[in-house]
Amino acid sequence: MGEPGEDPGREAREALERLLLDGPRRYTRLQVAEMAGMPSSRTQRLWRALGFPDAADDAVAFTDADVRALEVLSTLIRSGFVGPYDEASIARVMGQSLARLADWQTDMLADALARGAGAGGDPDEPVASADAVVAAAEALLPRLREMQDYVWRRHLAANAERLLAAGTPGDRRELAVGFVDLVGYTSRSRGMGGQELGQMVEDFESMAAEVIARHHGRVVKTAGDGVLFSAATAVDAVEIGLLLPQAWESEERLPLRVGAAYGRVLTRLGDIYSPVVNLAARLTSLARPGTLLVDRDLADRIRQLPEYEVRPLRRVSVRGYDHLQPWLVRRRSTEDATDGSGYDESGYDEDSFDEE
Repeated sequence: MGEPGEDPGREAREALERLLLDGPRRYTRLQVAEMAGMPSSRTQRLWRALGFPDAADDAVAFTDADVRALEVLSTLIRSGFVGPYDEASIARVMGQSLARLADWQTDMLADALARGAGAGGDPDEPVASADAVVAAAEALLPRLREMQDYVWRRHLAANAERLLAAGTPGDRRELAVGFVDLVGYTSRSRGMGGQELGQMVEDFESMAAEVIARHHGRVVKTAGDGVLFSAATAVDAVEIGLLLPQAWESEERLPLRVGAAYGRVLTRLGDIYSPVVNLAARLTSLARPGTLLVDRDLADRIRQLPEYEVRPLRRVSVRGYDHLQPWLVRRRSTEDATDGSGYDESGYDEDSFDEE
């Protein structure tokens, strides 16, 4: 038993930290920079880009693993794989992506410790000792690293295949870009508890990721009530856009709406940039619940396909577009009828449609 006033969890935290950091803290920031052969200002910039708070110049906060990481980065720069002006951007994207993963893994580790998993203890008794903490982490970390490596390689292979299939190496290519969002999210979320809101967002993102992956698309980013996705072909984007509201539909759930556009985009560090992205967002804001609106370029690529009905809507003015013409896309086999009263079953009045 520790001395009175002693922090009972300190020993466990220190043991776990040594395991996660691959050794004890030995060096100050200035020492790490000197050992890695980098200016201290550069190492500080990279440290911040990774999402970590500054350490005082005299604080012993760094390990041998920090030195090795900087040496690896220097090797990548010398090889030409990473440009010297890209290093901070790459660090920022990696830090943001892996921070979210680390948050989830920390929760998983806490659950495992609470159950006694991985430490050989009784699952009905909580784990508290430093030895149990380290034992659980030692059992879990190799498996987490193995899964992370597997998923990363799979995504790398899929991206390489898409790049080579497009026949246009580089960061500019033609893609279909789409948004899907929850209609009425802001007002509904105000009346929801944290757990209920979190579960709704998790269900939405999980469903969207599954539908998008099933049709060869890629989730670019999520934002609670919305998901930005891309697809290599217009047909894949349309299939995703039509299936998302259908897969999510339920009386208890907020409806979805989808907008998509096609054109040339810049892909950089996992994100995409282009007026096409803004156009897809505007189309989403115009879409009625449960429907898919697309721009002319995407519509032109699918208009002759017999499985889709593609109809132009009246032109509208929205921010950034004075005379934007949306196109409504429906699956012809199941959604090509009206109820005979001049009201389209997808929620658009017949007066909403343009004539070509």
